Amino acid sequence: MARVGLVSDPVFLQHETGGHPERKERLQAILAVLAEEGLLDRLTLIPPQEVDLNLLAKVHHPEYIRAVRDMAVRGGGMWDADTIIAPQSYRVALMAAGGTVRAVDEVMQGDLDSAFALVRPPGHHAEPHRAMGFCLFNNVAIAAAHAREHFGLERILILDWDVHHGNGTQVVFEDDPGVLFISAHQSPLYPGTGALQEVGMGAGKGYTVNLPMPRGSGDRAYYYLFKQVVEPIALEFVPQLVLVSAGFDGHHADPLAGLQLTSRGYGQMAEMVMDIAARCCNGKVVMVLEGGYNLDVIGYAVASVISRMFGLDIQLKEPVDPPKGEFLAIARERVDAAKNQLGAYWKLLP
Repeated sequence: MARVGLVSDPVFLQHETGGHPERKERLQAILAVLAEEGLLDRLTLIPPQEVDLNLLAKVHHPEYIRAVRDMAVRGGGMWDADTIIAPQSYRVALMAAGGTVRAVDEVMQGDLDSAFALVRPPGHHAEPHRAMGFCLFNNVAIAAAHAREHFGLERILILDWDVHHGNGTQVVFEDDPGVLFISAHQSPLYPGTGALQEVGMGAGKGYTVNLPMPRGSGDRAYYYLFKQVVEPIALEFVPQLVLVSAGFDGHHADPLAGLQLTSRGYGQMAEMVMDIAARCCNGKVVMVLEGGYNLDVIGYAVASVISRMFGLDIQLKEPVDPPKGEFLAIARERVDAAKNQLGAYWKLLP
């Protein structure tokens, strides 16, 4: 049986956001389903710790880090119309980034085969100089910076399947050929970035891969997308570590978008990611929680993913009936357009 870790701690409940979509009940709902499905006892707990501030400063500007800290010390408030900083948020965000780093350590050292960082606040919208989209510090980007510095990695794949484009992660690495950033997201949708033509810049041109998908795409379209674009590019890149910004707001029952994915579809994507990692880097995968806001279904989607990390295929009976899963013609057109656009950079695209 694979050895799979879980970063989890009550500290992540202390980022108090009230009735905001990104709230502590998300983690509680996930843990309840993991326990119900018998997965929680199989997981190895990874206790988080605060991220080193020198590492944090490799991704975020020191002035911005101080601004988050100072706002929390003053009692918190709204950073922008979407993003809350509560009195404990600065410390919790340090723990979220540090917990993700610890997951990378456990996997890279060979103590675990893979890990899931069940952390909040999320991170993929956070840019070097600002919070946005519920995110304070960019957990996955910080983990990549650590993996590079501490383990000397030259090729890291960051796959972002959150329904929203990972603009923050793109900004951090868009001129960097050592990090392949692939974002599959609904478009048009917040934050309005992530067009197919955004392929990176300078030495990093071609190493930013944006795959904007239409509303209603569903499991079949995403399977086609992964097989036709994500998998061949990843295999050509041959990553030494795979990091996943694992958002679950593409679920058909999620209130903030409309991709029409199912929990089983998320499991299928996770299985493909695990296969890529097995072929490239001895299965070294760290998944990091991003979005997902329907408390009735998020636990089942995460459980489906974690079951595939164990090499299992648990038949989950989630409480919301899935859609019929029609393969939209426009979804196929988007995937084929991506193949044509990206073929200039990646030879293995079919």
